[in-house]
Amino acid sequence: MQGMFHHGAQPGSSDQCSRRIARHQLPAYLNVYNSHTGHFVGTMGNLSCNGFMLISPLPVMLGVEYDLELHLPSATGDALQRERFRAISRWCRPDLTPGHHDAGFSIVDNLPLFASLASALQHYFTFMHAGDA
Repeated sequence: MQGMFHHGAQPGSSDQCSRRIARHQLPAYLNVYNSHTGHFVGTMGNLSCNGFMLISPLPVMLGVEYDLELHLPSATGDALQRERFRAISRWCRPDLTPGHHDAGFSIVDNLPLFASLASALQHYFTFMHAGDA
């Protein structure tokens, strides 16, 4: 998975942006779409400040820059906001689930989105005792 982590962020590192969210928890939340067509591309399996893994029904071409978007709840929760970003595919391999592929991407544009998303998801999926909050 090293292709997914760009500029030194490695799995298990002490970097606050390293992946800390289990893969099996994200697919219900983060669908990725082609920003030109609006078509579903896949679901994020994990993410960091610098990249993400996509679980897709189709393999992706390597070294290609993609224009993508996420549909996230607005601050008021009554609508979806579209967050666009660009990412380069770094690796792709068959997923354990037949008919699916895993692909690693490095973020090219809109790094602040991924920094805030990684932080928000880490907080959301962290189990703390009431006294720790």
